[in-house]
Amino acid sequence: MTRRELDAAGITDPGLRTDYGVCRRLNARHGRTYFLATRLLPLERRSAVHALYGFARWADDIVDDLDRRLAPDERDLTLKRLEGDLAHALRTGGGAEPVVRAVADTAGRHGIEVDLFADFLASMRDDLTVTDYPTYADLRAYMHGSAAVIGLQMLPVLGTVVPRAEAAPHAAALGVAFQLTNFLRDVGEDLDRGRVYLPADLLAAHGVDRPLLEWSRRSGRRDPRIRAALVAAEALTRDVYRTAEPGIAMLDPRVRPCIRTAFTLYGGILDAIARHDYTVLHHRAVVPRRRRAATAAAGALRVARARWHAAPAAYPAALERKGPGRG
Repeated sequence: MTRRELDAAGITDPGLRTDYGVCRRLNARHGRTYFLATRLLPLERRSAVHALYGFARWADDIVDDLDRRLAPDERDLTLKRLEGDLAHALRTGGGAEPVVRAVADTAGRHGIEVDLFADFLASMRDDLTVTDYPTYADLRAYMHGSAAVIGLQMLPVLGTVVPRAEAAPHAAALGVAFQLTNFLRDVGEDLDRGRVYLPADLLAAHGVDRPLLEWSRRSGRRDPRIRAALVAAEALTRDVYRTAEPGIAMLDPRVRPCIRTAFTLYGGILDAIARHDYTVLHHRAVVPRRRRAATAAAGALRVARARWHAAPAAYPAALERKGPGRG
C-alpha cells in the first residue's frame, strides 16, 4: 500500500519515498487510532498525513524519552537540533532525519504555514520543564502548539469546501479534543513521568491535588474526589468535541469519512473511560477491537458512498491566496 500511496501523491524521488515510508511505519506502530482513520483517506492524501504524524511523534519521543537515556539538558539540545534541522529542510529541502525531510516536503507541497511548526516545537520544549498547569487557560496556551496546530496543519492536506479560515477554528478544536482525550486516558502514565496535564483549578474545584493523585496511583485505591474531577474533565472534553464537529462538513467530501471515523474512535475512548468508572489512574482505557473494526467498516462504507456521489469542488486555492471578495 505504501507504493500506491506514494505514486498517487506524485512522490517519485527514491530517497523521499524511503523517508515517507519511515513516517508511515511510525504512524502504524504508535498511532493505532490515527492510522486506522488515515487508511480511509484518498490515496494521494495519506503520505502527507503520515509525514505530519511522523514528525510530531519523533519530537514527542525526544521530549518523553521513556527509556530515560537522556538528561533534560540533553533532550533540550536534541530538540534544538531537530528544530534547526527542520528550519534547514524547509529552506533547502535537505535535512538529517527522514521525518524532517518528509515533513518539509509535505509543507512545501501543501503550503503549510511554517509558523505552525515553530509553535509546535515551542510546546514540545515546554514539556522539558513544565510539569503542571494552574488553569485551563494555561493548558489551552500549551495545547495551541501541541494540538491545535496539528489540526491547522492538516487543513491544507485535507482540503475544504469553504474558505480555509472558516474551517480553521473547528480543525484546531478537533486537535485539542483529541489531546484532551489522551490527557484523560493517560493521567496515570503522565503522573509517572512527573506531569499533570489536567488543570489544577479543575482538580481543586473537587478537592484534588497532585499528592492525592500520586497516593491513588501508588496505592491503587480510589477516591470519590478524583472521580468527580475526572467526570468534570470528561465533560469539558466533550464540549470541545461539540465545537469541533461542525468543521467536518466543511472538508472535502472525500476526506470526511476519515475525520468522522477519527472523531468517533477518539470519542469512544471517553466512552471507555466512563464505562470503566474513571479508573484511569490504575487502568488504561481502550476502545474494544470489535468496536474499532465496526467503526472503520462504517467509515469505509461512507468512503464508497462519497466516491459514488459527485463531490463539490474544493474552495479554490486562488481565492485562498487573494481572500474572498477581493476580485
